[in-house]
Amino acid sequence: MIAVIDFGSQYTQLIARRVREYRVYSEIYNHQISIRELADKNIEGLILSGGPGSVYQKQFRISKKFFDLDVPVLGICYGMQLAAQMLGGTVKHCKKQEYGYADITTKHVVLFTGLPKHFRVWMSHGDSVVRLPRAAQVIAATKTTPIAGFSMHNIYGLQFHPEVHHTQYGKKIINNFLGLVCGARKTWSMNKFVETEVERIRHTVGDHKVICAVSGGVDSTVAATLTTKAVRGNFVGIFVDNGLLRFKEKEEVIQTIGSRMNLRVVSAKRRFLSKLVNVKDPEKKRKIIGREFIRVFESEAKRIKDVKFLVQGTLYPDVIESGMGIGPSAVIKSHHNVGGLPRRMRLRIIEPLRLLFKDEVRKLGRVLKLPTWFIQRKPFPGPGFGVRILGSVTEQRLRILRQADKILLEEASKLKIYRDIWQIFAVLLPLGSVGVMGDKRTYDSVCAIRAVCSEDGMTADWARLPPTFLSYVATRITNEVTGINRVVLDITSKPPATIEWE
Repeated sequence: MIAVIDFGSQYTQLIARRVREYRVYSEIYNHQISIRELADKNIEGLILSGGPGSVYQKQFRISKKFFDLDVPVLGICYGMQLAAQMLGGTVKHCKKQEYGYADITTKHVVLFTGLPKHFRVWMSHGDSVVRLPRAAQVIAATKTTPIAGFSMHNIYGLQFHPEVHHTQYGKKIINNFLGLVCGARKTWSMNKFVETEVERIRHTVGDHKVICAVSGGVDSTVAATLTTKAVRGNFVGIFVDNGLLRFKEKEEVIQTIGSRMNLRVVSAKRRFLSKLVNVKDPEKKRKIIGREFIRVFESEAKRIKDVKFLVQGTLYPDVIESGMGIGPSAVIKSHHNVGGLPRRMRLRIIEPLRLLFKDEVRKLGRVLKLPTWFIQRKPFPGPGFGVRILGSVTEQRLRILRQADKILLEEASKLKIYRDIWQIFAVLLPLGSVGVMGDKRTYDSVCAIRAVCSEDGMTADWARLPPTFLSYVATRITNEVTGINRVVLDITSKPPATIEWE
């Protein structure tokens, strides 16, 4: 097992996920874990994550005995700086910071086995190691950062992020650390995850009833299917029609999922929309929608005898962006299924997917034998169109966006590159645009198209959609959707933007 120590990086779980890709089991631990606890884990290697802090501020320190566990250590970004300083080196804030791509030059060490001497990496740091511990050697450098990597006995430090998709040969570097440096055993699999999680849920739930928020998306459906496998007749799925759904979403959910599990449909459209009147702030909208979801479940739970648990399809990117991860991460935006329940609800949360990424959930769906077409559906946010309509949410604006989004998805599904697109959707902007239709002046809404390519949702680049496709979609939307007279394309990556606009 490889232990990943979390110092609050947005990419900590991505490190653990990369390790699991090579069939090596990994777990994430808070940086405050004691050396005794860690020693009892029978670990084969230790990875120190990045983080938002500075090592000279002594925010997230660890015991120096971490380096005496007699296992290889890989420090990434903040983890490298922490290792260097604790072993006798010096870290300082530098005038020349590095964010984004950088060209790196490496030395021939076991960590870089099979790699070229020069390649591109992804940097994200304002501090740098300026002096190494005595026994350490520089193994990588960029023009801006002379010490972009070091080694010292069985300890390695990398200033760049090998875990992100943007770093060339990043996966190879991690695999070299696992196999060549740690000698880790490659025995983990998604089938084993199912076995372990089913047993854990069964043991946790016992003979009690479980309710689950089934949205019709991949995450909640996989979570519900996994839980049903564990508790069978004690599972009750609850689908809430909140009025913020995609075109004919309710009908598709009932047809596809209703035969696989015990499913109740709750109509709550008026309830949700009445709470969103004149609410424009995205965080307020998310919290209102999340609160109403909780209240709906609270009401439904009272109708079901002996309910003790609520299953949620929370993924780790949701946890990270909500600042609720294992380590001290920053809040990017709230997620309605992250952060717990009101005490009065008296239900315990089960989150079987909490440590997984979207692509891992799709793999899990295949193991659970869900339909391929369903597994390949594009992600849809928990708050639905509530966060794809910028500004006030009204029934008229919902109608406009629902029609535009339907057209976009209809045409996108015909593209050869559709499977390579991580997410594609329409956004209704709070802008009026002057147009001309039939020789008449119009002043209608602006629709934005957002399409990105990604591996895990943590980072993303805008998808290069064919011009003919964009032209045709824009024509269909402006011709068929009353209320839109202009279509624009979002070409921003994540970071600096998030995938969703709100």
